[in-house]
Amino acid sequence: RWISSKKKKKNGKKMVCSFRGSVSHGLTLELGETVQILEKCEGKSRDVMFFPFVSQGIFPVGYIHLKKAVVTNRGQYETVIPLEDPIITEVTSTLQEWSVLWKQLYVKHKVDLFYKLRHVMNELIDLRRQLLSGHLTQDQVREVKRHITVRLDWGNEHLGLDLVPRKEFEMVDADQISVSDLYKMHLSSRHSVQQSTSQDGGKQRHGDSCRMPVPHHLFVNLKSFTYNTIGEDTDIFFSLYDLREGKQISEKFMVRLNKNGGPKNPEKVDRLCALFTDLSNKDMKRDLYIVSQVIRTGRMLLNDSKKGPPHVQYRRPYGCAVLAMSDVLQTISELKEEKDFVLKVYTCNNENEWYQIHENIIRKSSTKYTAPSTNYGLIISLQLLRGDMEQVRRENPMIFNRGVAITRKLGFPDVIMPGDIRNDLYLMLERGDFERGGKSVQKNIEVTMYVLYADGEILKECISLGSGEHNISEYRSFVLYHNNSPRWSEVIKLPIPIDRFRGSHLRFEFRHCSTKDKGEKKLFGFAFTPLMREDGTTLSDESHELYVYKCDENTTFSNHALYLGLPCCKDDFNGCPNIPSSLIFQRSTKETLWISTQLSSTKLTQNVDLLALLKWKAHPERVMDILGRLRHVCGEEIVKFLQDILDTLFSILDDNTDKYGPLVFQSLVFIINLLRDSKFYHFRPVMDTYIQKHFAGALAYKELIRCLKWYMDRSAEVVRQDHIQEAMRALEYLFKFIVQSRILYSRATCGMEEDQFRASIQELFQSIRFVLSLDSRSSETLIFTQAALLNSFPAIFDELLQMFTVQEVAEFVRGTLGSMPSTVHIGQSMDVVKLQSIARTVDSRLFSFPESRRILLPVVLHHIHLHLRQQKELLICSGILSSIFSIIKSSSLESSVQEEVEMMVESLLDVLLQTLLAIMSKSQSQEAVRGQRCPQCTAEITGEYVSCLLSLLRQMSEIHFQHLLDNFQSKEELKEFLLKIFCVFRNLMKLSIFPRDWNVMRLLTSNIIVSTTQYLSPALHKSFTDADFDFKVWNSYFSLAVLFINQPSLQLETLTPAKRKKVFDKYGDMRVMMAYELFSMWQNLGENKIHFIPGMIGPFLGVTLVPQIEVRNIMIPIFHDMMDWEQRKNGNFKQVEAELIDKLDSLVSEGKGDENYRELFSLLLLEKIEQETWRETGVSFVTSVTRLMERLLDYRDCMKGDETENKKIGCTVNLLNFYKSEINKEEMYIRYIHKLCDMHLQAENYTEAAFTLLLYWELLHWEERPLREFLHYPAQSEWHRKEGLCRKVIHYFNKGKCWEYGIPLCRELAFQYESLYDYQSLSWIRKMEAAYYDNIMEQQRLEPEFFRVGFYGRKFPFFLRNKEFVCRGHDYERLEAFQQRMLGEFPQAIAMQHPNQPDEGILQGDAQYLQIYAVNPVPENIDVLQMDRVPDRIKSFYRVNNVRRFRYDRPFHKGSKDKDNEFKSLWIERTTLILTHPLPGISRWFEVDKRELIEVSPLENAIYVVENKNQELRTLISQYQHKQLHGNINLLSMCLNGVIDAAVNGGIARYQEAFFDKEYISSHPEDTEKITQLKDLMQEQVHILGMGLAVHEKLVHPEMRPLHKKLIDQFQMMRSSLCHGLPGLDKLSPACSGSSTPRGILATHSPMSPDSIKLMHRHSPLNVLGSVRHSSSSLSSHTSSETGNLLILTDSMMEHPEDLYRMQVVIFASNITFQPSPSSSSLSSTHSAPSQMINSGHSSIRVGSPSLPDRYRHNRELLMLLPPHRDRPSSAMYPNMTENGQPTNHQRALYHQVIGPCKPCSDPNLSVADKGHFSMHFDAFHHQINELPPALPARSLRKSPLHPIPASPTSPQSGLDGSNSTLSGSASSGVSSLSESNFAQSSSEPPARADTLDSMPSSQAWTTDTEEAESPYLPVRYSVSEPEVLDPLKPAPCRSHSAPLGLAPALPLKPYLREGCIPEEDLRPVPRPMPRKISQPLLTNKEEQAKVAWEHGISEE
Repeated sequence: RWISSKKKKKNGKKMVCSFRGSVSHGLTLELGETVQILEKCEGKSRDVMFFPFVSQGIFPVGYIHLKKAVVTNRGQYETVIPLEDPIITEVTSTLQEWSVLWKQLYVKHKVDLFYKLRHVMNELIDLRRQLLSGHLTQDQVREVKRHITVRLDWGNEHLGLDLVPRKEFEMVDADQISVSDLYKMHLSSRHSVQQSTSQDGGKQRHGDSCRMPVPHHLFVNLKSFTYNTIGEDTDIFFSLYDLREGKQISEKFMVRLNKNGGPKNPEKVDRLCALFTDLSNKDMKRDLYIVSQVIRTGRMLLNDSKKGPPHVQYRRPYGCAVLAMSDVLQTISELKEEKDFVLKVYTCNNENEWYQIHENIIRKSSTKYTAPSTNYGLIISLQLLRGDMEQVRRENPMIFNRGVAITRKLGFPDVIMPGDIRNDLYLMLERGDFERGGKSVQKNIEVTMYVLYADGEILKECISLGSGEHNISEYRSFVLYHNNSPRWSEVIKLPIPIDRFRGSHLRFEFRHCSTKDKGEKKLFGFAFTPLMREDGTTLSDESHELYVYKCDENTTFSNHALYLGLPCCKDDFNGCPNIPSSLIFQRSTKETLWISTQLSSTKLTQNVDLLALLKWKAHPERVMDILGRLRHVCGEEIVKFLQDILDTLFSILDDNTDKYGPLVFQSLVFIINLLRDSKFYHFRPVMDTYIQKHFAGALAYKELIRCLKWYMDRSAEVVRQDHIQEAMRALEYLFKFIVQSRILYSRATCGMEEDQFRASIQELFQSIRFVLSLDSRSSETLIFTQAALLNSFPAIFDELLQMFTVQEVAEFVRGTLGSMPSTVHIGQSMDVVKLQSIARTVDSRLFSFPESRRILLPVVLHHIHLHLRQQKELLICSGILSSIFSIIKSSSLESSVQEEVEMMVESLLDVLLQTLLAIMSKSQSQEAVRGQRCPQCTAEITGEYVSCLLSLLRQMSEIHFQHLLDNFQSKEELKEFLLKIFCVFRNLMKLSIFPRDWNVMRLLTSNIIVSTTQYLSPALHKSFTDADFDFKVWNSYFSLAVLFINQPSLQLETLTPAKRKKVFDKYGDMRVMMAYELFSMWQNLGENKIHFIPGMIGPFLGVTLVPQIEVRNIMIPIFHDMMDWEQRKNGNFKQVEAELIDKLDSLVSEGKGDENYRELFSLLLLEKIEQETWRETGVSFVTSVTRLMERLLDYRDCMKGDETENKKIGCTVNLLNFYKSEINKEEMYIRYIHKLCDMHLQAENYTEAAFTLLLYWELLHWEERPLREFLHYPAQSEWHRKEGLCRKVIHYFNKGKCWEYGIPLCRELAFQYESLYDYQSLSWIRKMEAAYYDNIMEQQRLEPEFFRVGFYGRKFPFFLRNKEFVCRGHDYERLEAFQQRMLGEFPQAIAMQHPNQPDEGILQGDAQYLQIYAVNPVPENIDVLQMDRVPDRIKSFYRVNNVRRFRYDRPFHKGSKDKDNEFKSLWIERTTLILTHPLPGISRWFEVDKRELIEVSPLENAIYVVENKNQELRTLISQYQHKQLHGNINLLSMCLNGVIDAAVNGGIARYQEAFFDKEYISSHPEDTEKITQLKDLMQEQVHILGMGLAVHEKLVHPEMRPLHKKLIDQFQMMRSSLCHGLPGLDKLSPACSGSSTPRGILATHSPMSPDSIKLMHRHSPLNVLGSVRHSSSSLSSHTSSETGNLLILTDSMMEHPEDLYRMQVVIFASNITFQPSPSSSSLSSTHSAPSQMINSGHSSIRVGSPSLPDRYRHNRELLMLLPPHRDRPSSAMYPNMTENGQPTNHQRALYHQVIGPCKPCSDPNLSVADKGHFSMHFDAFHHQINELPPALPARSLRKSPLHPIPASPTSPQSGLDGSNSTLSGSASSGVSSLSESNFAQSSSEPPARADTLDSMPSSQAWTTDTEEAESPYLPVRYSVSEPEVLDPLKPAPCRSHSAPLGLAPALPLKPYLREGCIPEEDLRPVPRPMPRKISQPLLTNKEEQAKVAWEHGISEE
């Protein structure tokens, strides 16, 4: 049973363990989330989780920890607030927010910030744990909170989160403070990261506040003294030394060590530490050194045991060490723990210079000291502490628990604190001069010092050698060996009790220390000095020269009076010149002792004048003089005796008021002003305490008031006013004395003379007003007097409040402030002072009372109003206003402030608006604000005044707004006011006054703006509608509303869910509020709406694009309203239409709008339009805009994402066409033309860029019409713009190598130049045209490949969705590369595995499907291609350019398959794609417009193949006959060989079997004509071959005679095999006669076209007859339609029509073009076939064919390939079988014999048909198993990691990189790339000759790649040698790679068919695609050699 939780009101719950919510209704919770329990049930609870989301469910009770909490806003939206420290709550929520962003940092590779933030988060968790522990003191809690806030602000700043305004480390509630205060908190929080150290004490905004300098303290800890070679007790002294001043600035810290190096006192182990206190900032900047002196106690000489007996101990100097503070200060400042340092101890070379050894070490005078032999010495640790001593003690208790020795400065610190009692006399024993005294050597002098009291008693423990050791009663100096003028420079501290100081004296005794055996110390003199002089002053701080008096060791000083009467020094001697010579002690005139003293005492003084004042009663007649001399007393002396001096002054005043009153007043003013000094500022509490507790002058107030009034009244007369100004500065304490005196008097007399006192105060204030009202422009001194008075005036308010009521004091102040002249009448220097006084008045306690505020506020506002009007002192005025608003806000929480707000509205609102407009305009023009005295930036002043205006508007209620609007006298005033306030509001949003991370401030600003707008809009509607309509005001209002709704800070969708809820709960969605207001005002316009058409269409459209559904629902209908009103007025809505389309483009491109908006826009408007009479045009318009939006959204998505150039270009083309065809917006059309052109240029698509610019060119005419400046075009005539465009287009066509397109433009320009007689330009353009013709004939151009791409599925953008395109590939881009590129562009796409048209499921699927295969272009210009004498370079251009039709073929069996001969039933399905635009064009791809499908019969195909081959042969033979091709006949040889040699394997005999058979003829009577045509063509081919052989015989080189003989023999075989079926073959040319009849099957080659394909009947020896289209680039030597046929032998059977067709195609691929050009580039020729090829099965064929001898067999195999010149992905399938990449000699010899002595050149003027094709036959061999290379495993399609993509509907798959069998095909036509030179050789060659080998240039070296896998089809060889040389052995199969000499493509592997067509085990490895061949022009021999060398280099690479 569920029980309602009774503790709901008190408890919140925090998750202590994550819960996955796996049970029914379970609530998934993460660790740290907060939940609120609603009900409980046996161990489980049902709860609502209120952070960060709101949801309900159940969870185990044990997973939570109960926390106290309160529930606010009960009901549906109630909020649970934990009762814990708010900063803990903030840390929790912040860490939860950071955790998400922190992980994203890692994903975005911001690793540095990632690790920093992790560290900060760990610190925050630890600090939060400390706070929650509850074990911290208040100070520790405060420090922890400070650390937390610093880290929170740092993290928020670096993560781009909102700045959190804080007060006392806690977040502030914006509702509880004024906007001005909130602004200041933002400013302070902004710098919180830098302000890592907190300052105690409140910061005062105005007045002369003084910070107490933070003292530094240096902690020194001696860890060890490792220099232990002394073996005696040592004293080590540490002190701080200032090198610049050459003096010690601190006391000494003393450490006593025993001879073992340990502390002499065992209790001090690990406690040898000191704290050097009170180092000021100035001290830290000094050139300070830590100086350590080592004094040993023992023998006179360390290493000489004879010098003195061991029992006599001497203090002797040993060594010194120094450490520069500048070296370690930075290190110890950054650390919070001790840092160790090692100090080397140096010994002094000459004891006479011991006093300056530390200076010598610092100055590195190395000759005067000796460095230690080791690096050991003093090891000390240092730590720098900050703060007053109490704070240091509190924060570092461990230091003080160790018994640290407090070591003070010599003298007082910068700040003397009250209660700091000192009485220390520091004495330095400087030096002495002594006589030798008859000694042969100088003395060893030791000085002993005693402190003696007046009675002769030695004072005990009044001497300190250093802190850290006890005081002693007797001081003994160290001894300098044999030195009569010793210099000790040793400082001793004398802490003498204050009561013993008077009468005490010091006695110095001098002894000679003998080093003889007895070790006596003989007394020989003494000196003395008293501590106080007779006048009561102490020994002065200076050096003193003391007289030395002679004595001996028997002298006793029992009667000190015997020497005290003697002069101790020169000054003393001058005071008593008549000293009798009969005294016991005689002065030694040649001996002197120098000492210096420094007194640091708070009780004793060295000042005579101060002593005289304190003892004035002893000399009453000197009082006037004494009081006058007080001003000359040092300030330190005065503050030390402050209370005594004040008592003395008031006792003098009481003694004779009239006589001494003015002097006492002056003295009192002097002392009060002394306390204004920063050094003595902290003595003000002492003064306050004195006034409250010790002051007893009950009658003093009368004299003080009288004197003060007298000074003020004289200010108008006196020229020198220094004393008056001093009195004004002392006003605060003078009033304190006056008030306290009156209180004492009133208390003593029971309130007598109250009226007289009040009257005197009234008179005093009249004098104050009199001073302030004086015109000071003529008197500079008066200005200072008034300034002093104004500065001090606010400080007296609190004193007056003790004696007067609040209202009375307020009246005093108002009268005083009112007496100040206005800004117009005083100089600028007084402006600041006056405003500062007002500011301090506002900050005073007096202003916090409501009753006084009502009195003071008018005068304060009056002065501010005057300054703002004149734009003076803006920063100070803003500070005053901020204070006023802060006070009023806090007061408004307790009582009504309506009256005060009313006053401020009347006085300030208008002038605030004016000021802000002025500041903003200057801010925009980057000008400094006039009158700005502080170096603040304009932005800060703007922020101050904005916050003031917002504060005022926030305080205004509806009543205030009503009064404000009622007070306007006319509509013009109201209009001006509305324009001002709307303008300010707009600027607030446009200028971004507040930084982006000030979200709290921005939201509050928006809330105030929307509230104010709601108050003002009724006035706008009421006053400016209908007849009084004012466009300017309404336009201003609408602009404001639009800007408001579009504010970034209000777009809640961009916020995190938690933050969004927080904002929504506090303010709601302010965009909706403003949208309702906007819509309401629009409806109120009525007929005036027409004024805002089309002006407001763009802004309103921007509002509707805000991603807030309610705003859209409100605002979209306004467009219907606009259309309706324009329809009423003009009969159409063209303006709305035009403007909407223009603005929509720019707004969507800025990132606004989405798919939901498009649907909503269409839905709402169509719904509205349905009821209108103009429905038809309206619906058309809305539909058009909706379609435009589709394209714009696609365009934007492409542009803003990391999309590829292709998608961006396609999207832009789509949009451009829409603007042209559907909307007809010429300007937008032209803009997108240029955007598209820029994209093409960036992608280096120069041809497409030219076609794109051509669109704009076509819009222009050759006219002189002037055109305006547009885009990057200047203002110019239309003719010049068109000319410039034309030149640019020509340039781009040139870069794209499409010179044929550029030539007509050249002619166009030439015509224009000629008509204008501009012959210079004409000459230039004609030369360019000529250069283009040259380029066509000379430069290389690659033929691009074409690919058909289908985009299916709803996930594609609109412009691609369910459409198919044909794409023009990049240079060198093959099918597999294109497929990879498309998959890269659409990474989510799924590759379709079949070429069939997709079904409806795919078309409507919520995914992306890609279907890609290659297609062949069908050239438009057939005439050029059929012309015999047109060079191939020209034809190649027309084959692949200006093409709209593309096709691909698919073989199939029609009807039942003929088992005897499959060719009879094998048909071809030819699909032709027709594009919308020809390629190339403005894009690399265009959409398919329609498809055509035809079927080609086998007989038609055969006719086409033979016909094409005949034409090719005829052209080539004709060229040789007419000597167009001369010199090298290799081209003819190869072409003839390709046709004749195929006869050995059957050739065209297969056609005979298939089509000439009686059964076929009888069953196909309709084909009779075609059969006859085929017979004629075959007969014609034999005749042509005969003619070719005749020409060949005439031209053949002697070395190639064996080849010619072989051709003759094989031709005889071919002819005889055809004789039976084709009569008339016996009439051949006699040149063709021959007797050799090699074994084989005849194969004929005849022209063939993909348009008509014939299939021949198949019998067992023959496998397949096919056709191929050789598609290559302009560098290839094939035409696009040239094909051949070839028959090969195989025992395998074809199971599918595709198999047969593919094999047929492969066979005809053997009609290769041999192009033995020496300049073959790195691109080898690739001959691509139609996209239907498949591997044949394994063959087992024996053909008795001649072959090479066994020893040459391997070499002949390697000769099959020329080196591949283009880098291939891998050589896994084609390993290099040559050694070191070089061919063998046999290879060179064979090559030489095949090719001839020189490599042939190709004539660029000949077509491919002229050049002809060589066909070579296949030769099959049996191999031994062990001769085969290891086979690669076949790759399975189903095991491939990538989904394979079919190359075309029936294309084979080719391996990519020799490994991936899933990517298929040739990039040219979609079939597997074919090896170019797989040929069978039927004869072997004789042994190579030496001369042949030698003559072979090294640059013609070959490398070959051989496929390791077992070939699934027969290898092919060259047959180049005499047939008599036979090789009975069969060589191993070899697969060629590529043939740069234009050899034919090899047979492809069996391709992968559609899924399910072939079993997995039938899959075979496939050859990788080959590079394309490049045609070259004729070259000279030198060029040939260079080219060959280059080829060889590339092949080696």
